Amino acid sequence: MTDSAPRLPPLEARFLPPAGWQWGWMTNTQGQKLRYGHAAPPASARGTAVILPGLSEFSEKYFETAQDLMNRGFNVYVIDWRGQGLSDRHLQNTQRRHSDSFSADVADLHQLITGHIIPGSKDADGTPLPLVMIGHSMGGNLGLRYLAEHPGIFACAGLTAPMLGVRQLEKLPMCFSVALTACFSLFGGSRYVFGGGEWTAESRARPGKNIFSSDPERDTAHNAWCLWDKRLQVGNVTFRWLYEAVKSCALLQKKSYIGRIQTPCVVAIAGTERLVDNHAARRALAYMPHTKIIELRAAKHEILMETDQQRNKFLHAFDELVEQTLKPPAP
Repeated sequence: MTDSAPRLPPLEARFLPPAGWQWGWMTNTQGQKLRYGHAAPPASARGTAVILPGLSEFSEKYFETAQDLMNRGFNVYVIDWRGQGLSDRHLQNTQRRHSDSFSADVADLHQLITGHIIPGSKDADGTPLPLVMIGHSMGGNLGLRYLAEHPGIFACAGLTAPMLGVRQLEKLPMCFSVALTACFSLFGGSRYVFGGGEWTAESRARPGKNIFSSDPERDTAHNAWCLWDKRLQVGNVTFRWLYEAVKSCALLQKKSYIGRIQTPCVVAIAGTERLVDNHAARRALAYMPHTKIIELRAAKHEILMETDQQRNKFLHAFDELVEQTLKPPAP
């Protein structure tokens, strides 16, 4: 299966595919097709970085980050979660961002890693390369679940604005949020949440001055790709997605679950956050013994799409984590 749509909107070179970028496809256990992208650095790789995008994002949005990781000597893979990018959608109305369960997304990720990434991530001698994770928002939620359920696969992880609680529900006890969203899902699961609708460029109007990013150039990339290839457009979430998201957040709030994670992590929290619950994130992350939290007070939600000053703070912290984790053993 190939993607015949043009993939070069009028953007700066850093937002376009890195050299050698390729697209791949896999069919999950439910028979749905998922797209992923990948590329390798020009020299021998020191490891493989797996990028886990946030809600309604797509692989194209991470070309700049992919190039940054390749410059650091990593192979790069990016997944299009089911329901977004060019992967299969859940509903006939492809604009509605639905979900069957976050557990299914974790299973899809495991299939990609074990069936495609690990077999293709070896050095010249055939030795498996270490895997590192970069996860944003919803991708951070799913990434943490993966680390809890599949220990030992990733050497380390860097997360930005992980979704461990929904900002709009932060005043409610978690048990009440789960019950409330379960009721809405039961009676209108495939409907948009209140105020939701189909994709519109207005949701990201005024680049650099909305709730997503302070950087006008990086903030423009999302809409530019959606206008260039309308198949990338996704509207708001359904009540079922919201229920599955809250249920997944509740699971990650349990010390008995998230406390299993022994993988070294660095987590960046956005100081001007409007979408995820930072208080819930700090509570849950406190149960992880090998995690460093960095507070980016001037950053908005999409930290990897932020200004150089904010974005580089995270990348520098990630670099330090990688050097500590992947350093060769002493002779």
